[in-house]
Amino acid sequence: MNRVLSVLPSPADLRSMTRDPGRDLLCGLTVAVVALPLALGFGVSSGLGAAAGLAGAIVAGTLAALCGGSARQVSAPTGAMAVVLVPVVHRHGTAGVLTVGLISGLFLLVLAFARAGAAMAYVPAPVIAGFTLGIAGVIALQQVPNALGVPLPPGEQVALVAARAAGEFGAVPHWPAALLAAGCAALTLAGARRRPTAPFALAAVAAATLAAEALRLPVARLGALPPALPAPSVAFLDVARVPSLLAPAAAVAALVALEALLSASVADAMRPGERHDPSRELFGQGVANLAAPLFGGLPATGAIARTAVNVRTGAVSRLAALAQAVLLAGIATVAAPLVARVPLAALAGVLLATAVRMVDSDAVRAMARATRGDALVLVLTAAATLALDLVRAVLVGLAVSVLLALRAAVRGTRFTPAASDELPGAGSATVTYRFDGPLLFAAAHRFRAGLARVDGVAAVDLRLSGLTAVDATGALALKEAVDELRGRGIAVRISDVAPCHRRILESLGVLPADAAPTRERGVVPSAAGVPAP
Repeated sequence: MNRVLSVLPSPADLRSMTRDPGRDLLCGLTVAVVALPLALGFGVSSGLGAAAGLAGAIVAGTLAALCGGSARQVSAPTGAMAVVLVPVVHRHGTAGVLTVGLISGLFLLVLAFARAGAAMAYVPAPVIAGFTLGIAGVIALQQVPNALGVPLPPGEQVALVAARAAGEFGAVPHWPAALLAAGCAALTLAGARRRPTAPFALAAVAAATLAAEALRLPVARLGALPPALPAPSVAFLDVARVPSLLAPAAAVAALVALEALLSASVADAMRPGERHDPSRELFGQGVANLAAPLFGGLPATGAIARTAVNVRTGAVSRLAALAQAVLLAGIATVAAPLVARVPLAALAGVLLATAVRMVDSDAVRAMARATRGDALVLVLTAAATLALDLVRAVLVGLAVSVLLALRAAVRGTRFTPAASDELPGAGSATVTYRFDGPLLFAAAHRFRAGLARVDGVAAVDLRLSGLTAVDATGALALKEAVDELRGRGIAVRISDVAPCHRRILESLGVLPADAAPTRERGVVPSAAGVPAP
């Protein structure tokens, strides 16, 4: 019950909306103007159409603003979400996408109550940078057919589809669409550089629409939008197909969680002193994605670009994000006839500019120059994002990061002679070795080989005061090396074992179960019978 209550909206959240409602409403209007072309464009890119993108932005944006864990987060369909949904549309159709969104909402609620949001802190920065760079590339490639004014070629691999579209354009150029796309992209980028919070994307789309109408340009149009949100319905849900949709739903849920928590972290960084609640943010995204499919909307997540605009314009509370969703519905309804005449090439130009603005070139260059490992993780994650789906790309980046971390841990492990003296009454040397670093499975073989090479001594004193971590594989390697030395007649004494490592060493037989630290320096005598110093 405490966990349930911790993710529900609190009275304090509702009271915060009354602090400066005028400023929040103005911020909401600014974000709504920026969000309209993006919602329409991502809906088209996903394959479900502009209406689905708009419905997702309105419904999910409203519920995530009320229930989410970040006071300034703006949620809506994003470019990354559109990328993930394209193959789902091809294989399962509209009903399959809506079902995937509904199931992903349930998955997100499970993650919220399991407090899985804290895991975001363990995603390495090069993985996030490579992921963002790859998404930007995929979004840009997706826009090539509409930007060139050619029909969408068949296929699911975005690079191949873009290459085919470029080939068709080369054979039969369609300059009006290409010029509209280039003009919208240039105006959006130039305007954003001077005034990042101004709605230049909407101005570019409006100008392109007026130019296409005045000059009667032969370009594809967006088409009519529904006058209002449809009544909620579960008619699309086919229970028999649910098992085949679990995998894509899990991928969508993972992407929603990753993007939402990343976006919330960006909002925190832009407003120092404020922190989002990751578990509650996952809860808000789960509720939003449960509801959006009921109205025919795309799955949604935290939108970094729109969240940044919300913060930069001075949003005070979650009322700003809530207002942008409501105002977005009003703008779309009032301007529906004009929206229907928007050229697809104009939206493609805006999304091309969005892809460019997603990449923080300074951060990418800094990580690429930091270490070879960081550069490798960044490049592999970006390449996997282009070649595979986004969730697998993140898994590739995490896997490579883990391998590099283990490699660094192995290299940081030291097994060195510390001292040597005469063992009383034995007539030959006792050699003291010091172990520093983690004794994990990756370093176990190297440690065992090094200890096995010890020869020509009567006894070995192995001091583990520098041991930082040990797992079962490392402990077994230590036991086997000690047994081998004793088999060759060399007495072994293990000393300076920290209390936190004694349990695993005792359970695997490296130390006797009744061993106890001595008063002088915490030495644990081994079963070899060599007296403690």
